[in-house]
Amino acid sequence: MDPKKSNNYEIDKTDLKIIEILIEDAKKPFTEVAKRAFVSQGTVHVRMNKLQEAGIVEKTTLKINYSKLGYDVTAFIGIYLQKSSLYEQVLEKLKDIPEITNVHYTTGNWSMFVKIHCRDTAHLKEVLHEKMQQVEGIERTETIISLEESLDRSVSLSN
Repeated sequence: MDPKKSNNYEIDKTDLKIIEILIEDAKKPFTEVAKRAFVSQGTVHVRMNKLQEAGIVEKTTLKINYSKLGYDVTAFIGIYLQKSSLYEQVLEKLKDIPEITNVHYTTGNWSMFVKIHCRDTAHLKEVLHEKMQQVEGIERTETIISLEESLDRSVSLSN
């Protein structure tokens, strides 16, 4: 499948420019986006609707600084499943743990790779022992604590 096509919607340079502008700041008004993309506000609105309908743009979110909210520990947890066929079942249980913000189905040593935010290491221990490791289908976990996030960005679409 052509990577610039989705659901029969062909992405052009204008779409890519609109997306890149909104990646910088999703709250930017369409009037400003239109000026920077050299199109009308209506064009931005129509294009964004089409990009959403095609599943290219899924949602807009806030980037939260968790440490400023008292969540000082960010960790990544590699999960070993008893059987890979348990992935969907385990995923549904992990969705119930509010500290987990990302779950990936992976190749390599782990079946799943999870990102989690906790208040402190005691909170992390509590989540690991009392919530995650109680999920049926999880054989064991490995935890990697992040000391600092040095880069967080979207892929440059203009390359």
